[in-house]
Amino acid sequence: MNKPIVLVACGAGIATSTVVLDHLEELFRRENLKVELVQCKIAEVASLQDDAFLIISTTILPTKYKVPAISATAYISGLGIEKLDKEILSYFEKTNKTI
Repeated sequence: MNKPIVLVACGAGIATSTVVLDHLEELFRRENLKVELVQCKIAEVASLQDDAFLIISTTILPTKYKVPAISATAYISGLGIEKLDKEILSYFEKTNKTI
């Protein structure tokens, strides 16, 4: 069975997305979720979304996507981290994506 793909995007695909990626790796490990995390630039999201389950971005989302997209600014600011964790995990609970 394929792991759900979560796109982790920021403006350049390097700095803030790395912070978010590190947090998500720990979150999914702690929750025993097997997820494939793909770090990318926000400009690449449109071309990668067809295979994605969820988009998590540290920058403004320039358009609507075919899959849910979440702003991850809480992971950068440090405010509301637990709430954002719960929001992200809820997508897996709603769809039974607990691989």
